[in-house]
Amino acid sequence: QVQLVESGGGLVQAGGSLTLSCAASGRTFSGYAMAWFRQTPGKEREFLARISWDLDVTYYPNSVKGRFTISRDNAKTTVYLQMNSLKPEDTAVYYCAARLGDLLLHMAPGDYAYWGQGTQVTVSS
Repeated sequence: QVQLVESGGGLVQAGGSLTLSCAASGRTFSGYAMAWFRQTPGKEREFLARISWDLDVTYYPNSVKGRFTISRDNAKTTVYLQMNSLKPEDTAVYYCAARLGDLLLHMAPGDYAYWGQGTQVTVSS
C-alpha cells in the first residue's frame, strides 16, 4: 500500500522560501513518477512539478518555473519541493502524488493514482 505523507507547510511572508517534503512508503518506487500539485477552494488541482524516481528528469509549468524546484532523496524515499520568491497567490493546499510509469509526462490529477493528505501553505503579503 503506497503511502505519501507531506510536511513542511506553514505561514511565510511574501518573498520568502519554504521546502515541502513528501515521505513515500509502501513499496519500491523505481519506475514511478512523483509530482506536486496545489489546490485552492473552488479550483482544480494545479500541476506544479514532476520528477522521475529513476532519472533526473524534471518538468515545471511556466507558472512556477524558476521559482520551484523538485528533487528526491532515494535513500530516504522522500521527494521535496523547494519554493522560492513566494507570492500571496501561492497560498494553497499542496499535495504530493505518485504514479507507476515515468516515461511520459503526466500533468493531470487523474493520471496519478496515489495522493498524500496535503499540507497548507499560506503566503502573507
